[in-house]
This record gives sequence, C-alpha cells and structure tokens, in this order.
Amino acid sequence: MNRNDYTIRAYTTRDEEQWVRCRAIAFLDSAYFDDVQREKPTYRHPAIELVAAHRNGAIVGFLDVECEEIAGTVCSQRPGLGGMVWNLGVHPDYRRCGIAVTLLNRAIALAKERGVVRLEAWTRDDEATLAWYRAQGFQAIDGYLHVYLQGEEAKTHLSASIPGLRPMHAFAHYQNVEDYEQLRSQFARVHHCHCFELSLQ
Repeated sequence: MNRNDYTIRAYTTRDEEQWVRCRAIAFLDSAYFDDVQREKPTYRHPAIELVAAHRNGAIVGFLDVECEEIAGTVCSQRPGLGGMVWNLGVHPDYRRCGIAVTLLNRAIALAKERGVVRLEAWTRDDEATLAWYRAQGFQAIDGYLHVYLQGEEAKTHLSASIPGLRPMHAFAHYQNVEDYEQLRSQFARVHHCHCFELSLQ
C-alpha cells in the first residue's frame, strides 16, 4: 500500500465501530492484547482525534492526543503545555506503510497550533514499539511496572476483607522499575511501562 491508498482525517462519530475494531486488532499482538475497549474514549480536554482511512473506507489507523490548556492537567508536571498520546495504532495488514508516522506528523502540526510544546506517550515493553518512538525523536523520561496477579499468584499474595471472597485476578502498579527482574521471578506477567516525551520546539 502507498500513501495514495489512504487519507488522514479527523475522526467522526460515524467511525466509532470501525475505530473500536481497528484498535482491538492493532493491539492484539502487543503487550496491550487484553486492553479491549467497547467504545471510543472521550476526553475532558481538547483533543486531536485522527484516523487513517483506506480508499475503500476502512479505518486502518488512529491517533488521539489530549491537549492541555493549563500545564500539568493531563501530562506530567514539566514546563510548557503538553499533549498526551492516549491511543495510537495501525491495523496489522497496513503496517510499514508510513501510516503511524503520517498520523503523528499531522497531530504534531495541529498540536503546535494549540500551543502544545511537547507530547507524552506511555507504552509497555514491546521492543518494536519502543524502537518506533525512539526513531521519532521521543526520549524516555519516566516509568513504572504493571503487575498482573493471576490464579495462584492472586491467591497467594492477596486477601479480601469479606469472608468467602477470594481474589482470582488483579492488576497493580509498582513504582520501582529496578525491581523488574525480581518481580518477574514472582509473577508470570510483568510489564515495564515507559513514558516518552517529544519536544515540539
């Protein structure tokens, strides 16, 4: 597929079903494989919501950036207005065609018009995804761990204050990334969650 086969445009509510389907399959081979949403998120602050539409009408990529009007209300407490990349993905059948880069470049141009001077993006430890962000000029600025407790792990490490209620699954945040290997030895599913920043100045 080449650039003439798709267009980048603003998301509309008519796109929602296709957006949800595209996101589900785009994340299926990633560390977010079970982060399934049944409807498109809405944002409290102004947002740039873009889709890549194939010439056959199918949504094959998407990018959402929520933009600050007051610094520190969406992104971390760093200088200047930020924009948070909440959703970014491309359908597996249409990858390596420049769609993600084109979406990002369009979002950057629109973000600058809003006075945004930096973008932030959180992502897990998929090597290809991390490499893509670095290739676009993003720098790692923060991180923590996502820890899943499943089955016997939950039974061993968790308890409930209600008699007879047994935790079977749990999702937890852990701040000390230095303990990654230690936690990996205790739990089957641990992800290093990275925060990246891109300066727009």
